[in-house]
Amino acid sequence: MRHLKTTTHPDIEHLDSCSIYKRNAARAIAIDGEDILLMYTERYHDYSIPGGGLDEGEDVIAGMVRELQEETGAQNIHSIKPYGIFEEFRPWYKDDADVIHMISYCYTCKVDRELGEPDFEEYEIKNGMKAVWVNIHEAIAHNEQTIASSPKKGMSIERETYLLHLIAKEML
Repeated sequence: MRHLKTTTHPDIEHLDSCSIYKRNAARAIAIDGEDILLMYTERYHDYSIPGGGLDEGEDVIAGMVRELQEETGAQNIHSIKPYGIFEEFRPWYKDDADVIHMISYCYTCKVDRELGEPDFEEYEIKNGMKAVWVNIHEAIAHNEQTIASSPKKGMSIERETYLLHLIAKEML
């Protein structure tokens, strides 16, 4: 799979003496015309591509399908194709490490426009997450506005906005 980008959070000066926690994730890119299936998170006021961390030993594609179904209720997931890898180093605020090394395996797929019921985790409910079909250009503009002016923004919004720009350029 092609390498899309590697980023290091500005709060990380160097990785030399850091303890690093590695986490693999899978993300699903589902497009219908200029609409894309995204997660809107009220807490961070942003749009993100459905996906998340893989379980220990879980197949990447199986994890992508699981995350997509859990977060969006997507049905009839098919035509799965590799898109690219986005790698990032971000601060990690847990006892086991200073930095998280997140490797996101991104895949394109097709899903039915009508979504079923999601199966959210407790934190996803608390964060006000919901699956939405949204025009990709509107999602990009929304995220850019959040980056520019919102104190609520999370650490993943730059990754998400980069990916949305790339998807719009390459797939529309």
